[in-house]
Amino acid sequence: MSAAASMPASRRAAEFRWTKLLPLALFFALALAFPFLPLGDRREFLLQIGFFTLVAGILALSWDILARSGQVSLAHAAFYGLGAYGSALLLRAGLPWGLALPLAALLAGGVSLILGAVTMRLSGMYFAIATLAFTEVLRTVIQNLPESVAGGANGMLVPALLGGNSRGQYLVALSLLGLTALVSLAVRLTRLHHAFAAIRQGEETARVLGVSVVRYKLAAFFISSALAALAGGLYAGKTFFINPLETFSLANSIAPLTTSIFGGLYTTLGPILGATVLRVAEELLHNSVKNGYLVVYGLVLMLSILWLPRGIVGLWRRGRHGGDL
Repeated sequence: MSAAASMPASRRAAEFRWTKLLPLALFFALALAFPFLPLGDRREFLLQIGFFTLVAGILALSWDILARSGQVSLAHAAFYGLGAYGSALLLRAGLPWGLALPLAALLAGGVSLILGAVTMRLSGMYFAIATLAFTEVLRTVIQNLPESVAGGANGMLVPALLGGNSRGQYLVALSLLGLTALVSLAVRLTRLHHAFAAIRQGEETARVLGVSVVRYKLAAFFISSALAALAGGLYAGKTFFINPLETFSLANSIAPLTTSIFGGLYTTLGPILGATVLRVAEELLHNSVKNGYLVVYGLVLMLSILWLPRGIVGLWRRGRHGGDL
């Protein structure tokens, strides 16, 4: 492995400039204060927007962790759906949310290892198409299960997370986004970061440097899919109802990709900021352009990506040497 990759984690952490974390810390401080503000008559609505913004942040950041290893996946809807359905089925079996959610995440992680092993030799658009096909296969399987098992095409009811307490649900989502951010930072400060970067630059080069490509690509898949499943479980607990068409939709695979690019690829802060800005922008456009707001939203997003190739974080750091935070 390269000298950088073999550098002890303690040394990498010592050389890391912790002041880079200030914007991230500020975001979480503001997000923590949000549900305790006097939000007035629209409190429930605003908490709901905040909740789904946090879920979008988890999904986008989980996708970004996988992308750091050079794998552009379109299977995140599958892992999102596995998290939603896995949690729902475990709850139906009598497990509490505190066990159902992590077990569903481990289930998604296990399935991702199979997908990762099967698609190991693929790259670029072939890999993307294979992961998209996997999502469709999984959706079809769930849809054709007996209704007594998973509700079939009609979907199934899910017990509300924390009995429907909006503030509690928001704080759970914020805690899991914090966990996702910690995992992202851990990847940044360990040899995973250099191994992922080497693989992204070229697998043959990575092998010459001594990087075990198979092991690190599978590790990226497992981490990313387990976190995406947490987002899916949160979604299920908030909406009380899930169905295959919406849960495994292509939008749930495309959204984390565009959100990460818009916010700033290969960073921790970027996907979180991207989710926040895009979610708020979508709500504002929905209220001001009732008809066709998605067209305006899509155009704004497309132009933003074209003009900001390094995302919001890249704009922020213009003129500085880039890091991965």
